[in-house]
Amino acid sequence: MGRAFEYRKAAKMKRWGIMSRVFPRLAKAITMAAKEGGPDPDTNSALRTAIQNAKAQNMPKDNIENAIKRASGSDAEDYTEVNYEGKGPHGVLIFIECATNNTTRTVANVKSYFNKGGGQFVPTGSLEYMFNRKAVFEIEKTEAMDIEEMELELIDAGLEEIELVEDTIFVYGDYTNFGTLSTALEAMGIEPQKASLQRFPTTPVEFTDEQMVDIEKLLDKIDEDDDVQAVYNNIV
Repeated sequence: MGRAFEYRKAAKMKRWGIMSRVFPRLAKAITMAAKEGGPDPDTNSALRTAIQNAKAQNMPKDNIENAIKRASGSDAEDYTEVNYEGKGPHGVLIFIECATNNTTRTVANVKSYFNKGGGQFVPTGSLEYMFNRKAVFEIEKTEAMDIEEMELELIDAGLEEIELVEDTIFVYGDYTNFGTLSTALEAMGIEPQKASLQRFPTTPVEFTDEQMVDIEKLLDKIDEDDDVQAVYNNIV
C-alpha cells in the first residue's frame, strides 16, 4: 500500500490518541456544562454526560473536579459554541465544531487552515445538509443485556438504530431525541460509557491513499487548534 497508506494510518493514530488535546476539550465541555446548569451532576444532565465521557477517556478525577470548579470561579471564561465549514483538498467536506472565548481569533485561524491546506472556507450553513446530526450512546455489553428487548424499550424514546460491535452496543437517534433516549436508558439502569451528538455524512466518499495524504494534513492542522471541539468529514 506504500508510504501514502502509512502516512494516513500514522496521522489517524496521532489525531485519535493524543491526550494533550483530548483532556482540554473534555475539560472545556465539563466547565461549559457546569456553568450553564450548575455544578451538581445529579441535577445537571449535560454535566453528567460530560463527566461520563471524560471518564471513558480515562481523564483523572482531579482534572474533572478542577474543570467543574473553574465554572464557578470569578475568572471563569465565557465560551461561545460556533460551527465552521469548508471544502478541503480533493473536494472533501469538513464540518468543524468549536467552543471559543474569541470568535475573531477562531474564525481567522480556521480560514487560514483551509487557505494554506488547499481548501476553501465556505459560509456557515453551506454544508449543514450534507451531514445528519445524531445522538449516539456507547454502552458496554454485559451478559444480562438483551439487545432485542433494549430495542423495544427504546423505540418510543426515539431510537433509530441499535447495533453491536464487538463488546459495545451503539444506540442511535435523531439529535432532538438525545434527552429522551438518555432518560430512557437511565430508567433501564443503563449508564453509557459515552454519549454525544455526532454528525454523519449523507453521502460518504472514498478517497485514494494519495489523496488522503493531503486531506489528513489539513485535518491534523484543524484538529490541533485549541478552540476546536470536534471535526467531521465525508470520508468513507
